[in-house]
Amino acid sequence: MTTLHLELSPHGYDITVGAGVLHSAAEYFKLDRKVLIVTDTGVPREYAECVLSQCREGRILTVPEGEGSKSTRGLESVLSAMCEMNMTRGDCAVAVGGGVVGDLTGFAAASYMRGIDFYNVPSTVLSQVDSSIGGKTAINFMGIKNIVGAFYQPRAVLIDTELLSTLPKRQISNGLAEAVKMSLTSDAALFEKFESLSFSEILKNIEDVIISSLKIKRGVVELDEREGGLRKILNFGHTLGHGIEAEEEMRGMYHGECVALGMIPMCAPEVAKRLVAVLDKLGLPTGYCGNLDGALAFVTHDKKCHGGKVSAIRVPEVGKFEISDMTADEFAETVKNSILCK
Repeated sequence: MTTLHLELSPHGYDITVGAGVLHSAAEYFKLDRKVLIVTDTGVPREYAECVLSQCREGRILTVPEGEGSKSTRGLESVLSAMCEMNMTRGDCAVAVGGGVVGDLTGFAAASYMRGIDFYNVPSTVLSQVDSSIGGKTAINFMGIKNIVGAFYQPRAVLIDTELLSTLPKRQISNGLAEAVKMSLTSDAALFEKFESLSFSEILKNIEDVIISSLKIKRGVVELDEREGGLRKILNFGHTLGHGIEAEEEMRGMYHGECVALGMIPMCAPEVAKRLVAVLDKLGLPTGYCGNLDGALAFVTHDKKCHGGKVSAIRVPEVGKFEISDMTADEFAETVKNSILCK
């Protein structure tokens, strides 16, 4: 078991990583009060029930699996459950699931009575390496991803690697895309691990990959909690990635698959070639045959677009990054001239 501490004013929180730690949730979460546990239909029911069994008084709310739950309707369902339980500011919410559940539950916790305690139990690789920490909570609105939300930090995060055992390969690869993202901007040794190990070897070392990724994100968030500067590097690959995700919403592309595609144009040519080899190994897409112009149209609605300019993250060499402003047209030209479109 490994515990990382993320230090923020006025309070920090612990991120506990290990196999089987969910069974000891009450040691890390304050559950002797009213607890709303939010999960979704894609998460094995026993995970939420394991938390419930350790609560003094609790209820499980199960929302539909998928991005559709990150909506005003999904938010209303969580807030309604809180009201029905007569929860007070002294009570708490626990998210048990992937990034959708974490984002939705965190935003509801931030909103209910202007803020109640929130704990996170991420159950996917993507949420374990990335979205479960850092305090970004949100819902989608009017077709724009994460446009309504708040920075609201959890009180604690519990990462049980045993929860990954039920995930299909595609979901594992989906999450590893975010770990590759962080290695490219901040950890050359981690990227070289992705290059040198086989997929099965990466899975055997998944706890090390998770911890390495969390350390990168922890360091960034501690220096820039609200994305005023350095934290923008965590958006590497996301500007185009979110556009593709919005364009492909009805076709079911996963977030990490879209981010994988979004990273390629923002790498120097030699880095892009190395990245494509890693993505191939992980079973992630390396070329996009959809409506690229449609995806690029979403860039102007992206939260990272200010005054008609996109805050673009580029990787000139593995482990290093550059942040620059580009117009939407310049961004589109960069994408269309990259190996993504060749």
